[in-house]
Amino acid sequence: MKKVSKYISHHPRLVLLIMTLLLIPSWIGYKNTGVNYDILSYLPSDLNSTKGQEILDKDFKNAATGMLLLKGSDYDANKIMKEILKIEGVEDVICKSSIIGDSIPNEFLPDEIRDVFYSEDSTLLMIKFKESSSSFITMSAIEQIRSIESKEKFLSGISSVVKDTKDLIDKETPIYVGLAVILGLIILSITNESTIIPFLFLLNIGYAILYNFGTNIIMGEISYITKAIAAVLQLAVTMDYSIFLYHRYVEEKKIYESKNEAMDNAIQKTISSLFASSLTTFAGFIALVLMRLGLGRDIGLVMSKGVILGLISTVVVLPPMILVAEKLVNRFNHKVLLPSFEKTSNFTLKYKKTLFVVFLLLFIPAIYGSTHTKVYYNLDRSLPNNLESIVALNKMKKDFNMASTHFVIVKDDISNTSMKNLVNELRNVEGINNVLGVNSLTGLTIPNYMIPEKFKNNFENNGYQMIMLNSKYQTASQDVSEQVDKIKSIVEKYDSEGYLTGEAVLTKDLTKISDRDFRMVNIASIAIVFLIIALVFKSIGIPIILIASIELAILINMSLPFYLGQTIPFVTSIIIGVIQLGSTIDYSILMINRFLHEYQINKNVNESLAVSVKETSKSIVSSGLSFMAATIGVGLYSKMEIVSTICSFLARGAVISMITIILFLPAIISITFPFIKKTTKGLN
Repeated sequence: MKKVSKYISHHPRLVLLIMTLLLIPSWIGYKNTGVNYDILSYLPSDLNSTKGQEILDKDFKNAATGMLLLKGSDYDANKIMKEILKIEGVEDVICKSSIIGDSIPNEFLPDEIRDVFYSEDSTLLMIKFKESSSSFITMSAIEQIRSIESKEKFLSGISSVVKDTKDLIDKETPIYVGLAVILGLIILSITNESTIIPFLFLLNIGYAILYNFGTNIIMGEISYITKAIAAVLQLAVTMDYSIFLYHRYVEEKKIYESKNEAMDNAIQKTISSLFASSLTTFAGFIALVLMRLGLGRDIGLVMSKGVILGLISTVVVLPPMILVAEKLVNRFNHKVLLPSFEKTSNFTLKYKKTLFVVFLLLFIPAIYGSTHTKVYYNLDRSLPNNLESIVALNKMKKDFNMASTHFVIVKDDISNTSMKNLVNELRNVEGINNVLGVNSLTGLTIPNYMIPEKFKNNFENNGYQMIMLNSKYQTASQDVSEQVDKIKSIVEKYDSEGYLTGEAVLTKDLTKISDRDFRMVNIASIAIVFLIIALVFKSIGIPIILIASIELAILINMSLPFYLGQTIPFVTSIIIGVIQLGSTIDYSILMINRFLHEYQINKNVNESLAVSVKETSKSIVSSGLSFMAATIGVGLYSKMEIVSTICSFLARGAVISMITIILFLPAIISITFPFIKKTTKGLN
């Protein structure tokens, strides 16, 4: 490392030029990385529902379906149908005329047809797309359908929601970054003595973010949630590294006349502490990889990679930046607008017993609140109500009493009698409005020979038969969950290898998997961070105390929605604890590390704590406020509730962790020091 640090500090312009040129392939990689806007696609492939979805896509070319409500007559519906069929990416359009033509008057239609395709003055057209919901071709097709001149129309369905989600994210993401940068600059200017250095910090992190987004190309694609929060999150969790390195450089300049030598020593003396600091953050994110839901793997890989690249950028890119801009940095110095924290230090030690009791008692409401916080899984709820797809979805619910759609897939060797019995039983399931399939239409009203072959292919293909069920129950509701269970038991009677899928079924599986992931990820992250701290400090007691203090902060953060009467998106409950643990445990490590250093010198617990609180509080507050600044703007601005809630929780969590460590940790260390001493190697 000595040779590397020497080269970086003595050849700043060359190193900066090389690292700047690396932004070019990073930009190319970023532009060529796909984005997945469908969370349900991250469900494990071994589930019955996802296997059924694969059959829908592969054998029935039903990769994505849109429901178009058109105000008007059959003539208007036929006219727009012809226009839609010309659009690239559209596989087929199912409506009354595509099933039985226009020869049969509407009053003679069977209930199955009338209920599915007509409601007051509206006609329903089911649009089948050739590719997946989030493919570029499907997105383009939806845009073209919406642009067709016609009477008033509403396009709903997963594909339509995905399209609106994409447009909203693409519009908001640059604003997220802008808000994080502006608020970050304000906080960094207040907490640092230079007006210019915050710009260098953010520019350095900008390099790291682009490196990270560029290398995402190795993953093929990332989720829209990752795209929305990764830049802001990386800025928030890696800002500490720049602050630590710069502060060390300022100290080294007092010793060395040469700024290059000072930087060389600053890099060497901070690299080990930066590595240790980044390790816990990395561990927090990498724990997300253990989730069965692929979204966790997605966020975990991108952000753990971001932590590593943030560390590398801090050591390789920031030093040359500082050296090149040295004169400018020194020209605009000002007083640091932070208190000395001497009163805070005196308060925590004077009332340490009271604070320790308060710390323990706070676990009671925190645990109760966090375990009773309500979460929701229906993804459309996280989107603004004025989006075209959400307006259309609400219109579907109102006009057709159709809140969700299920798909039953069975083998085609089932007898006609069994199929008719299956269809009849499905019709009688509470909450099912209508059943659509070849077998549900044939009979006395519509003979088999009258049904077009093209329509049959939509429901019978490659050894499978498909039945579509329209339900009046909302996705992710208790009613639809019970309905899904009932349908599964019916299908199994007629085909033990049958499949049941659709948004509501996939969401039900998502609920089960998320509950399991929540427990697994939190246990894993605590275990990994515990092991790292135990190895670094050669102690059993220290990791117990540090993790307990941060876990209280996490529990308080997660309990607040319960006491405020809020319901949060399910993703939040899974990832917040892991991220808050990994990114703010550094605050407690910084304080305990300084305490142990002071204790080795004077052997007095309270004196050592007084110094450590006073000296580390500035860094902890600076880091905590920077974290909050990077995320609070997004939390307040974003119209997507998933993104808004995650960033609001992170901002609030950073502040709660900051206060918990400064206020309670000194008292905990003082009271439990005999335990720490017994369980820590080399502490005398």
